[in-house]
Amino acid sequence: MSLPKLRIKKGDLVKIIAGAHKGKTGKVVHTNTLKQEIFVDGIGLIKRRVKPSQLNPRGGTKEIHVGLNAGKVALITDDKASKTTRLGYRLEKSGKKVRIAKKTGKEI
Repeated sequence: MSLPKLRIKKGDLVKIIAGAHKGKTGKVVHTNTLKQEIFVDGIGLIKRRVKPSQLNPRGGTKEIHVGLNAGKVALITDDKASKTTRLGYRLEKSGKKVRIAKKTGKEI
């Protein structure tokens, strides 16, 4: 059994293309390949209550990230115009995989 793969990686700039946050952009904080989720900085933050414990005797609330489905985001290739693209891979002669933009064929 092979693990599923994501074409979007940590540090990429993405645009949300579906859902409640449609049109917003942000940087990828981390990804979860098994659940096909992408965690974007500042998007999908929710508050959770924390019970009092020895480490946190008062309890209270904390903010956590909720992941977005990988199909709801697109990679931004042009920062100024906020143009998005789909991603593909090309195998070089050295055996290295290179990410390319499907529309233009340029390396990313």
